[in-house]
Amino acid sequence: MVARMNRQKDNRREKGAAAEQAACRYLASRGYTIIERNWRCRSGELDIVAELGRMVVIVEVRSRSVGTRFGTAAESVDFRKIRQVRNTALTYLHYKQLEERELRFDVMAIELDVDMNIASLQHIEGAF
Repeated sequence: MVARMNRQKDNRREKGAAAEQAACRYLASRGYTIIERNWRCRSGELDIVAELGRMVVIVEVRSRSVGTRFGTAAESVDFRKIRQVRNTALTYLHYKQLEERELRFDVMAIELDVDMNIASLQHIEGAF
């Protein structure tokens, strides 16, 4: 039972890493500069911090397997997650002395097939 739980956790990590890598490639191909990945502090973690011009863009990456019964990747961003990402972003901006910069929160919703290939990718600009 413990071995099965560890495999599931490893699989989730692997899916998350694949989705974040795909999100970074997508953003870079559209002119964004990735400045941080998986930035952590006491209040939480920011998946991707990017710049587009002088705007700081915080990107929350959500992934799901194709055909999951638990809703879409985008639907998994709930009020609690929004609050956590906003609070963490404020800490990040203060820590990096970027408080005066324009800020936008995006969601990257990615569906992965069984081989970890991208089945769909949705970039929601200004999601919250």
